[in-house]
Amino acid sequence: MKTEISATLRRILADTRREIAQDKSQKSAAELKRMVQDAAPVISVSSTLSAGNALIAELKERSPSQGQMRPQNVAEAVAAYKSSHVVKAISVLTSWNHFGQNMRVERVAAIKEQTGKPVLRKEFMIEEYQVYQARAHGADAILLMANILDPDELRRLSGLAFELEMEVLFETHCAAELEELPETAKIIGINSRNFEGGWRASNFRVARFLRQWLGTKRDPSVDLQRFKYAEQVPDGAIKVAESGVSAGNCREVFGLGFHAILVGTSLLTDHRGVGAALQDFERAMREFSPKAPI
Repeated sequence: MKTEISATLRRILADTRREIAQDKSQKSAAELKRMVQDAAPVISVSSTLSAGNALIAELKERSPSQGQMRPQNVAEAVAAYKSSHVVKAISVLTSWNHFGQNMRVERVAAIKEQTGKPVLRKEFMIEEYQVYQARAHGADAILLMANILDPDELRRLSGLAFELEMEVLFETHCAAELEELPETAKIIGINSRNFEGGWRASNFRVARFLRQWLGTKRDPSVDLQRFKYAEQVPDGAIKVAESGVSAGNCREVFGLGFHAILVGTSLLTDHRGVGAALQDFERAMREFSPKAPI
């Protein structure tokens, strides 16, 4: 684990360890390894994203920065994601302390069965137990965060994921973290969310206030300028833009060389519903000509 981690992330990781302890009290690692044998076969995430112009749609009930999602949107999200031709994969948050009481790893298997699309378990992954847990519940890929894991941990946890035939989205927050990724990193994300120092990271309440009380869609805890180091991502890697992407700016983001965008809050808070929000993305993405497949 990295030593220089913001207070925000330290609090989240403390909650994560408590969640892991609770899960372990209910299901041992040995039980998870047995479950892996009967888990739904892996669907390749890289194959679905490699042609570009792809959307990874997220499911969560709330978020630390933006507060509660619209319950009606959460309820209709899975059906909308299944029917949308631009949604190539689904990201499921499984930290119930921060993303909703019902956001648990068991939802991964249910959503994969309901949609037939590959599912990413998006979690603060810090232990091998969580990797086995992801595959046991049908996950096709996991997220590993380079801003909390050191290079050895990234290599060890991703190596186990690959052994279990899953893929890995390696999430970075700055160009320097690209150097810490293992050579096996084939799906690389850039997250514009600011977890580090400064008021934007330390006080997500400000972001929630701006959205819920002032009615603005702007999220001050994201910095879209981070996407510009996409040009430094190694050739041949699939590039994913995370956080802060909207139908209004997605063409600009794809123009930076990204193959996929990961979108959650803008879909799950739109007062018109998820279907209407997805139509905005579909129109914007239809007008954009993606780069040739890698």
